[in-house]
Amino acid sequence: MPAPTLPAPPAAPSAHRRAVRLTVVLLFAAWLVDYADRLVINLVLPSIGAEFDLDRASQGLVVSAFFLAYALCQIPGGMLADRFGGRRVTLWALLSWSVFTALTGFAWSFAVLLALRFAFGLAEGVFPPASMKVLVERTRPEERMSANGTIMSSNALAAVVTPLAVAPLIAAFGWRSAFWSTAALGILVLVAVRLRLPAPLPPTEGAAADGPAAPRPALRVVLRKGVLWRFALMMFGYNTIVWGLNTWVPSYLAEEHGVSLASAGALLAVPALGAAVATVLGGRLSDRLGGHHRRIIVPGMGVAAVALLLMANTPSLAGFVVFGTVAVFAASLAYMPIFAVPLAGLTPAYVGVGSAVIILGGQVAGMVAPPVMGALADAFSFQVAFGFLVLGAAVAAVMACLTPQDAEAFRAAADRTPRHPSPAKESA
Repeated sequence: MPAPTLPAPPAAPSAHRRAVRLTVVLLFAAWLVDYADRLVINLVLPSIGAEFDLDRASQGLVVSAFFLAYALCQIPGGMLADRFGGRRVTLWALLSWSVFTALTGFAWSFAVLLALRFAFGLAEGVFPPASMKVLVERTRPEERMSANGTIMSSNALAAVVTPLAVAPLIAAFGWRSAFWSTAALGILVLVAVRLRLPAPLPPTEGAAADGPAAPRPALRVVLRKGVLWRFALMMFGYNTIVWGLNTWVPSYLAEEHGVSLASAGALLAVPALGAAVATVLGGRLSDRLGGHHRRIIVPGMGVAAVALLLMANTPSLAGFVVFGTVAVFAASLAYMPIFAVPLAGLTPAYVGVGSAVIILGGQVAGMVAPPVMGALADAFSFQVAFGFLVLGAAVAAVMACLTPQDAEAFRAAADRTPRHPSPAKESA
């Protein structure tokens, strides 16, 4: 009888810490470029609108084309990551989106621009679940949200760096140069991830509490779990605020206050820095609370809603920046807590698909908010358009109250199926 196979010994603490740090640095860089590539379009919208004679609603469609494709690829991206591994899918995503970013700089018509932004969205859409898979495979559950909070603070840092770096490029060489420059950065990060990403942890170290030997359910069963879609709605509310502001604040500053693109970049750095701090803080609070996202998200979104209303109605530029910074900081506290309970409770084999469902909610918000706000600004005013964002805060807060608050309650809710209902009431 063959001797039983012993599990691999756990990584030495110092070696594991180094591997986690390197993983965080590489994913931080990948997300930084990912987010910068998305933000460039918001900065050049006025130039594109002037060149192609587009109203605000049409400019919003340019942003929505990306998010439509991005949303469509979330679940397929999770399936690919679960099937082929997070590292391989991450590398293909980096290569593909860098190519389409570069091609965007050659767009010669509105229709071509829409097509290229759609293709860019397809390429970037497989990255978030693959990135989540890469992180989960290389970290232990108790350190995951803090690590992910640091990684996702890259989004806010990109919101600081991109306007400051891209505005001079646009002024000197035109809007097309911004896309070529960010595409080059994507290739550099691709090489770094390809050469330096550490190997995954042994399954017994990185697994969630239900263990790697848990039975693998059919994909349709995972997608039918209402608890995942409630977390997706929470992400929808959060991203309604984020992408509504990211898309239209540069245009608002230029049209309503006469702020140049370079000056707008400096002003936008203030709330973006607040978002970076709040994202890291939200991840650390989430780890400390063991989930329980309601304690963070409900008060955070309450403050964000009030600040958004004040921001929308203040006549002064200083008031707009101050209230906008408060709103972004308060809303950004919610980002990591939205993921905390699902990542702790998901079966390891379905981290990719499960996280993709949640991310999908945010991308639907990116698809809906920009054209809706553009239409509101055309029909009424920017004040009405920014007031619309309060709905996002309300959706996120309500969903925070209607979702399980820890990993055990999440698994209990996720294990239920319509065919085998449980009489037990969901723990919240």
